[in-house]
Amino acid sequence: MKKTSVLKRVRLADLRPTQATIGRRQVDQKRKKWRGLDEKGRRKYLRANLIPTVLGPKRRPYAIDSHHFALALHEEGAKTVLTTVVADLSALAKPSFWRYLDNRSWCHPYDEHGERQAFDIIPKRLSGMADDPFRGLAGELRETGGYAKDLTPFEEFLWADFLRSRLERKLVRKDFAAALAKARKLARSDDAEFLPGWCGG
Repeated sequence: MKKTSVLKRVRLADLRPTQATIGRRQVDQKRKKWRGLDEKGRRKYLRANLIPTVLGPKRRPYAIDSHHFALALHEEGAKTVLTTVVADLSALAKPSFWRYLDNRSWCHPYDEHGERQAFDIIPKRLSGMADDPFRGLAGELRETGGYAKDLTPFEEFLWADFLRSRLERKLVRKDFAAALAKARKLARSDDAEFLPGWCGG
Protein backbone atom coordinates (compact mmCIF):
# COMPACT_ATOMS: atom_id res chain seq x y z
CA MET A 1 0.00 0.00 0.00
CA LYS A 2 1.27 3.44 -0.90
CA LYS A 3 0.53 6.09 1.71
CA THR A 4 -0.35 9.50 0.44
CA SER A 5 -2.27 12.65 1.35
CA VAL A 6 -2.54 14.18 -2.10
CA LEU A 7 -5.32 16.64 -2.84
CA LYS A 8 -7.18 15.63 -5.96
CA ARG A 9 -10.23 16.98 -7.81
CA VAL A 10 -12.53 14.13 -8.78
CA ARG A 11 -15.64 13.97 -10.94
CA LEU A 12 -18.59 13.06 -8.73
CA ALA A 13 -19.85 10.73 -11.43
CA ASP A 14 -16.59 8.75 -11.05
CA LEU A 15 -16.50 8.67 -7.25
CA ARG A 16 -17.38 5.24 -5.90
CA PRO A 17 -18.98 4.59 -2.51
CA THR A 18 -17.73 2.14 0.11
CA GLN A 19 -21.10 1.71 1.82
CA ALA A 20 -24.42 0.43 0.55
CA THR A 21 -26.78 2.78 2.33
CA ILE A 22 -27.28 6.37 3.45
CA GLY A 23 -29.82 8.33 5.49
CA ARG A 24 -31.97 10.18 2.98
CA ARG A 25 -32.80 12.90 5.50
CA GLN A 26 -29.13 13.85 5.87
CA VAL A 27 -28.66 14.04 2.11
CA ASP A 28 -31.69 16.32 1.78
CA GLN A 29 -30.44 18.56 4.60
CA LYS A 30 -27.06 18.93 2.92
CA ARG A 31 -28.74 19.72 -0.40
CA LYS A 32 -30.73 22.45 1.30
CA LYS A 33 -27.59 23.91 2.86
CA TRP A 34 -25.81 23.88 -0.53
CA ARG A 35 -28.69 25.73 -2.19
CA GLY A 36 -28.46 28.44 0.44
CA LEU A 37 -24.82 29.26 -0.32
CA ASP A 38 -23.57 31.76 -2.87
CA GLU A 39 -20.59 30.93 -5.10
CA LYS A 40 -18.04 32.16 -2.58
CA GLY A 41 -19.74 30.21 0.19
CA ARG A 42 -19.79 27.06 -1.92
CA ARG A 43 -16.07 27.28 -2.65
CA LYS A 44 -15.36 27.73 1.05
CA TYR A 45 -17.66 24.84 1.93
CA LEU A 46 -15.91 22.54 -0.54
CA ARG A 47 -12.46 23.43 0.80
CA ALA A 48 -13.63 22.79 4.35
CA ASN A 49 -15.14 19.39 3.51
CA LEU A 50 -12.53 17.41 1.60
CA ILE A 51 -13.70 13.88 0.92
CA PRO A 52 -11.23 11.18 2.03
CA THR A 53 -10.65 8.57 -0.65
CA VAL A 54 -8.54 5.58 -1.52
CA LEU A 55 -7.46 4.59 -4.99
CA GLY A 56 -8.74 1.14 -5.85
CA PRO A 57 -8.32 -1.24 -8.79
CA LYS A 58 -7.78 0.63 -12.07
CA ARG A 59 -6.97 3.68 -9.91
CA ARG A 60 -10.66 4.39 -9.38
CA PRO A 61 -11.44 6.77 -6.49
CA TYR A 62 -13.45 5.35 -3.59
CA ALA A 63 -14.90 7.61 -0.90
CA ILE A 64 -14.30 6.23 2.59
CA ASP A 65 -16.34 8.94 4.35
CA SER A 66 -18.63 11.91 3.60
CA HIS A 67 -21.01 9.87 1.44
CA HIS A 68 -24.01 12.06 2.29
CA PHE A 69 -22.12 15.21 1.34
CA ALA A 70 -20.90 13.71 -1.93
CA LEU A 71 -24.35 12.44 -2.91
CA ALA A 72 -25.95 15.79 -2.03
CA LEU A 73 -23.49 17.62 -4.28
CA HIS A 74 -24.06 15.12 -7.08
CA GLU A 75 -27.84 15.52 -6.85
CA GLU A 76 -27.46 19.30 -6.84
CA GLY A 77 -25.63 19.15 -10.16
CA ALA A 78 -22.07 19.74 -8.97
CA LYS A 79 -19.59 18.10 -11.31
CA THR A 80 -16.43 17.77 -9.22
CA VAL A 81 -15.31 17.67 -5.61
CA LEU A 82 -12.00 18.03 -3.80
CA THR A 83 -10.69 14.83 -2.22
CA THR A 84 -7.73 13.69 -0.19
CA VAL A 85 -6.16 10.42 -1.26
CA VAL A 86 -5.27 8.67 1.99
CA ALA A 87 -4.05 5.41 0.45
CA ASP A 88 -3.15 4.06 -2.97
CA LEU A 89 -4.49 0.49 -3.10
CA SER A 90 -4.57 0.30 -6.88
CA ALA A 91 -2.13 -2.64 -6.93
CA LEU A 92 -4.64 -4.88 -5.13
CA ALA A 93 -6.99 -7.21 -6.93
CA LYS A 94 -10.65 -6.46 -6.24
CA PRO A 95 -11.22 -9.22 -3.60
CA SER A 96 -8.09 -8.20 -1.71
CA PHE A 97 -9.04 -4.54 -2.01
CA TRP A 98 -12.41 -5.04 -0.34
CA ARG A 99 -10.98 -7.28 2.36
CA TYR A 100 -8.37 -4.63 3.11
CA LEU A 101 -11.03 -1.92 3.37
CA ASP A 102 -13.12 -4.17 5.60
CA ASN A 103 -10.20 -4.84 7.95
CA ARG A 104 -9.55 -1.09 8.27
CA SER A 105 -13.25 -0.29 8.82
CA TRP A 106 -13.20 1.66 5.56
CA CYS A 107 -16.28 -0.01 4.08
CA HIS A 108 -19.75 -0.92 5.29
CA PRO A 109 -21.39 -3.74 3.29
CA TYR A 110 -24.71 -3.73 5.13
CA ASP A 111 -28.14 -3.37 3.57
CA GLU A 112 -30.98 -1.02 4.58
CA HIS A 113 -32.11 -3.58 7.18
CA GLY A 114 -28.72 -3.60 8.88
CA GLU A 115 -27.82 -7.06 7.55
CA ARG A 116 -24.28 -7.89 6.47
CA GLN A 117 -24.03 -8.76 2.77
CA ALA A 118 -21.36 -9.64 0.23
CA PHE A 119 -19.18 -6.74 -0.89
CA ASP A 120 -20.94 -6.57 -4.24
CA ILE A 121 -23.98 -5.03 -2.53
CA ILE A 122 -21.97 -1.79 -2.49
CA PRO A 123 -22.99 0.08 -5.64
CA LYS A 124 -20.58 1.45 -8.21
CA ARG A 125 -22.18 4.89 -8.16
CA LEU A 126 -23.17 7.27 -5.37
CA SER A 127 -26.73 7.32 -6.69
CA GLY A 128 -27.03 3.57 -6.11
CA MET A 129 -26.93 3.78 -2.31
CA ALA A 130 -30.22 2.76 -0.67
CA ASP A 131 -32.03 4.72 2.03
CA ASP A 132 -31.85 3.26 5.53
CA PRO A 133 -34.46 5.18 7.54
CA PHE A 134 -32.78 4.22 10.81
CA ARG A 135 -29.53 5.74 9.58
CA GLY A 136 -31.50 8.92 8.94
CA LEU A 137 -32.97 8.72 12.44
CA ALA A 138 -29.53 8.17 13.98
CA GLY A 139 -28.17 11.16 12.10
CA GLU A 140 -31.00 13.40 13.27
CA LEU A 141 -30.60 12.10 16.82
CA ARG A 142 -26.97 13.16 16.85
CA GLU A 143 -27.74 16.55 15.28
CA THR A 144 -30.26 17.26 18.03
CA GLY A 145 -27.88 16.31 20.85
CA GLY A 146 -28.91 12.71 21.46
CA TYR A 147 -25.29 11.59 21.40
CA ALA A 148 -21.92 13.14 20.70
CA LYS A 149 -19.90 12.86 17.50
CA ASP A 150 -17.21 10.24 17.92
CA LEU A 151 -14.26 9.02 15.85
CA THR A 152 -15.57 5.45 15.82
CA PRO A 153 -15.97 4.34 12.18
CA PHE A 154 -19.61 4.21 11.07
CA GLU A 155 -20.83 5.33 14.49
CA GLU A 156 -24.16 6.42 13.03
CA PHE A 157 -24.78 2.90 11.73
CA LEU A 158 -24.10 1.47 15.21
CA TRP A 159 -26.75 3.82 16.58
CA ALA A 160 -29.04 2.95 13.68
CA ASP A 161 -28.83 -0.74 14.55
CA PHE A 162 -29.51 0.00 18.20
CA LEU A 163 -32.64 1.96 17.27
CA ARG A 164 -33.67 -0.58 14.63
CA SER A 165 -34.00 -3.29 17.28
CA ARG A 166 -36.20 -1.08 19.49
CA LEU A 167 -38.43 0.95 17.16
CA GLU A 168 -40.81 -0.04 14.40
CA ARG A 169 -39.76 0.82 10.87
CA LYS A 170 -43.23 2.08 9.98
CA LEU A 171 -43.07 4.59 12.85
CA VAL A 172 -39.85 6.06 11.46
CA ARG A 173 -41.39 6.25 7.99
CA LYS A 174 -44.80 7.65 8.97
CA ASP A 175 -44.20 9.72 12.11
CA PHE A 176 -40.57 10.78 12.24
CA ALA A 177 -41.11 13.28 15.07
CA ALA A 178 -42.57 10.57 17.31
CA ALA A 179 -39.75 8.20 16.38
CA LEU A 180 -37.17 10.86 17.20
CA ALA A 181 -38.77 11.53 20.60
CA LYS A 182 -38.59 7.82 21.42
CA ALA A 183 -35.02 7.64 20.10
CA ARG A 184 -33.98 10.45 22.47
CA LYS A 185 -35.29 8.50 25.45
CA LEU A 186 -33.52 5.36 24.28
CA ALA A 187 -30.29 7.28 23.75
CA ARG A 188 -30.29 8.39 27.39
CA SER A 189 -30.93 4.89 28.72
CA ASP A 190 -28.32 2.59 30.22
CA ASP A 191 -29.01 0.20 27.34
CA ALA A 192 -27.15 2.61 25.04
CA GLU A 193 -24.06 3.11 27.20
CA PHE A 194 -21.95 0.80 25.03
CA LEU A 195 -22.43 3.01 21.98
CA PRO A 196 -19.92 5.65 20.83
CA GLY A 197 -20.80 9.16 21.93
CA TRP A 198 -23.27 8.07 24.62
CA CYS A 199 -24.00 11.06 26.85
CA GLY A 200 -25.61 9.30 29.78
CA GLY A 201 -29.01 9.51 31.36
